[in-house]
Amino acid sequence: MQTIILDTTVHKQRQVVLLKFPYNDQLISLVRKIPTATWSNTHRAWCVNFVPEISGTIKDTFSGQAEIDETLFLSKNNDVKNALHCRHYVAASIKNNEIREASLQQFEKFKWWLQSKRYSESTIRTYLDAIRTFFKYYSTLSVQEINNDHIIDFNNNYILSNNLSASFQNQVVNAIKLFYKVVENKNIEIDLIHRPKRARVLPNVLSKEEVKEILQVHKNTKHRMMLSLIYSCGLRCNELLSLKPLDIDSKRNLIIIKQAKGKKDRIVPLSPKILEMLRNYYVAFKPTNFLFEGQKEGTKYDSRSLQMVLKHALNKVNCTKPVTLHWLRHSYATHLLEAGTDLRYIQELLGHSRSTTTEIYTHVSTKNIQNITSPFDTL
Repeated sequence: MQTIILDTTVHKQRQVVLLKFPYNDQLISLVRKIPTATWSNTHRAWCVNFVPEISGTIKDTFSGQAEIDETLFLSKNNDVKNALHCRHYVAASIKNNEIREASLQQFEKFKWWLQSKRYSESTIRTYLDAIRTFFKYYSTLSVQEINNDHIIDFNNNYILSNNLSASFQNQVVNAIKLFYKVVENKNIEIDLIHRPKRARVLPNVLSKEEVKEILQVHKNTKHRMMLSLIYSCGLRCNELLSLKPLDIDSKRNLIIIKQAKGKKDRIVPLSPKILEMLRNYYVAFKPTNFLFEGQKEGTKYDSRSLQMVLKHALNKVNCTKPVTLHWLRHSYATHLLEAGTDLRYIQELLGHSRSTTTEIYTHVSTKNIQNITSPFDTL
């Protein structure tokens, strides 16, 4: 049985617990079930937000699958150690690790409903994790006893007290609203459940010169091909890795993106340069199942490995910006807009359901802004 070493550190101005273990698909699938779990390239480990009950959550998650080594975790932080062994947690802690039987039945009903509506696996997992956390926090109450005030209390004394993100809070609110539509609790007024006010964050965009440097620095054909395809077609990471050879329509110069985010199919144009690169790549690697396969034939290329491909490219060109794969997609959309492409077409190419999502790129396009003359220049 593998051992997971727990450690603690401060990451992005928040205290986190690090989970360190050799690469293992089964353990990775389990760690993804923990709310707030993210992979940290900086620490080369999975990290989750520290809350007093996190040790118990981790042990429950990996029960029977891995040994948990808490030596570093306990020795480095006395506050953490005291919190873990304290019998009476603060109000922000989950009051009981068990879900009431009646609540568990409603939980299963909600799960079946999500599955019958064909929600994606990731959405089902996210919603169930949020509802599970909410039920554990109110383990002394039945589903029918919970009202809107309890939800406000949960937001203030669990989410905000533990410095959890607005994005996570929004996911929890979405899950709770949908859950109570299904179970029909008369004490909950769904329309009064408020979402957090979200910060308006502009997408990060690279210049064409920066993109060119990043795409051309790799000598490895597969690595260059993957990064180039993301930028040239504005693909999400998972969309790229899910591509199959038959999704490339070379006669019409198109790529068919199947069952992407929101379970939507779409098509994107394929540039002649990319098509020629794809032909050379196909001859060299002869993929069978997925267009980009991992070390084992027929398996999907790992997303973390693709992130490392980008990181190595950034190191080679001495780029100090915290570039992610999604920056290439943002850059694709912005460069299209600056080239005069209609916003409606960009929306279709990116697979956005709402035009307001695509309109964010008008705020980072510099084509018109650069033509503005500062009054300082006329003094």
